[in-house]
Amino acid sequence: MSRPVISHFWLPMITLWKREVVRFLRQKNRVIGALATPILFWALIGSGMGTAFRPPSLPVDQDYLEYFYPGTMLMIVLFTAIFSTISIIEDRREGFLQGVLVAPVSPFSIVLGKILGGTTLAVGQSLLFYLLAPLVGLHFSFEGVFLVTVTLVVLSVALTGLGYVIAWPMQSVQGFHAIMNLFLLPLWLLSGALFALETAKGWIQWIMFMNPLTYGLRALRQAFDPGPSSPFTWDSPWVVGNLVMLVAGMILVAMAASMTQRTFRT
Repeated sequence: MSRPVISHFWLPMITLWKREVVRFLRQKNRVIGALATPILFWALIGSGMGTAFRPPSLPVDQDYLEYFYPGTMLMIVLFTAIFSTISIIEDRREGFLQGVLVAPVSPFSIVLGKILGGTTLAVGQSLLFYLLAPLVGLHFSFEGVFLVTVTLVVLSVALTGLGYVIAWPMQSVQGFHAIMNLFLLPLWLLSGALFALETAKGWIQWIMFMNPLTYGLRALRQAFDPGPSSPFTWDSPWVVGNLVMLVAGMILVAMAASMTQRTFRT
């Protein structure tokens, strides 16, 4: 491989990926907030619901804490992946992004560096939460860990790409938070994290059908409990959910690359 390819693509990508991870780990409040907040939601909402809410698909021996567990993990992925892209706005304000844009680097390397950084953080924090699975009766197995990890990676890439697309044109962190409250939280709420699709009203069901996160969460649920049927069949929730999120992730990464490329040209 030639040195120009290394210096113009791989080195900037690795540098930006490392910078995202190091900066996150140095900010202890972000580390605690990104992990502790979803855990608090899981403990309070899951315990508060108790047996008051039982979706039709919920087994008799499963309580709401166990049902809400995959949804909480999805929340960790969403919060970590999305908030990691706030650094785009901060980098623009501090002048770092302008310096990167005028450097002789590939625009796609910037996109991949940022998205890989957010993906690493989201997957890492989700796997830490995964250690609590035995508390709700979920057991570890090689197959289960593999299925969960693959799904987390696919979800994290897609959601970090979404965060990148939203953050790139924005000039203020306040505007980003407004979009988060108006669009991203409902996206999570309507994924089946809190309530099942079967119990929702008709118009809500249609929105949930159109929400890619609904299929991502179904994949995550089967990853936790594969059951007697194989998760590797083409019509299984795990395969369908990962394919939907993979396509969504590819579209979002392409959009992010296009937006960055246009900025390079102007």
